[in-house]
Amino acid sequence: MNRFRSRSCTFFLLISALCLTALPSRPVTHADDQAAAQTQTSDAPEKLLIHWGWDEPDTQVLRTRSAEMQTMPFDGVVFHLSGPGNFIWQMWGGGTFAPEDFRQDRENLQATHFGRLTHNFLRLNVTPGSVDWFDDAAWQQVLGNCRIAARMAQASQCAGLLLDTEQYQTELFNPATFPQRTLPELRRQVRQRGQSWIRTINAEFPDVELLLTFAYQVAHPREQAAGTVNEYALLPDFLDGILEACTAQTVVIDGWEHAYGYREAKQFSQARQTMQNTALKWTGVPEAYRRHVRSGFGLWMDYNLKDHGWHPEDVSRNYFTPEAFQNSLQAALRFTDRYVWIYNEQPRWWTQERLPDAYIEAVRAARQSLNPDIPSGQ
Repeated sequence: MNRFRSRSCTFFLLISALCLTALPSRPVTHADDQAAAQTQTSDAPEKLLIHWGWDEPDTQVLRTRSAEMQTMPFDGVVFHLSGPGNFIWQMWGGGTFAPEDFRQDRENLQATHFGRLTHNFLRLNVTPGSVDWFDDAAWQQVLGNCRIAARMAQASQCAGLLLDTEQYQTELFNPATFPQRTLPELRRQVRQRGQSWIRTINAEFPDVELLLTFAYQVAHPREQAAGTVNEYALLPDFLDGILEACTAQTVVIDGWEHAYGYREAKQFSQARQTMQNTALKWTGVPEAYRRHVRSGFGLWMDYNLKDHGWHPEDVSRNYFTPEAFQNSLQAALRFTDRYVWIYNEQPRWWTQERLPDAYIEAVRAARQSLNPDIPSGQ
């Protein structure tokens, strides 16, 4: 599992990833279908495919390229606001923003015809993360910035917000970052901050869908070898605060980035069981978890670049061939509660640079296999 991936940012460098051992591609079996049957009932929500990669659009790209974007087999995209500076990389401790800073973003969103892109997510980061959980003034700045984002997302009829919980810069979920505080007092404070954070979001967006890159699993176990503490040990407390204070309509999606390199259906099946059952042991609010948390998956199309690279001229050399990617994506769509998101670095969906047609068709085929009413060209 690659927890430290880079995304489109002019000043953010790609961090080397730990690579999964290559596994043979295996088709979805009858046993796997039985395990996923509970997600396939007649009243189950439609399975949806979201794009999120290095070609993550800003609002200007949405405005000018939405027609071309709708020709690709996605139900929605993750996008970011521009504003002054680089909002998503400065919003959590990098300064205070005002609503008027995003006038152009607002105009762009109002002018965008989203068409069939009906489930879009506005991205938030926990960067730079340089905020002491006990600093009330600094925390108010964070809440103010997030309030702006929630208001913009709700006004543009987004499905919700994508919260990237990765600690790219300051490790705000690592107790070692705050040596002057005891672990119990840190956990209490972070949980309270989670409560205030979701109340701020819900005040603008009561029925928000909150898509997380990863959730409780990344912090397990909290205590590691030689008495050290997991660098994400405080993340479950923040999430617990969200779950116990959110509105009844709020949905929290564990996006399970750990699935980036999955090539067997049983891996998705086991991950779903972890999210639905095992994770109940990792939260302090299991009943709220049952009510609000849903399972999702992320897949990295050009996964394992360090060892495999990306070869549009010879797809057999890629970690995921088109056939293997279709198989994984089909399994992900079977086992998710609703959302699967596709991440990419070198291939670009909106300009089709380094993107072989075979991958576009593979995604279309996988998407249609779970949603047969989708026209073949979408």
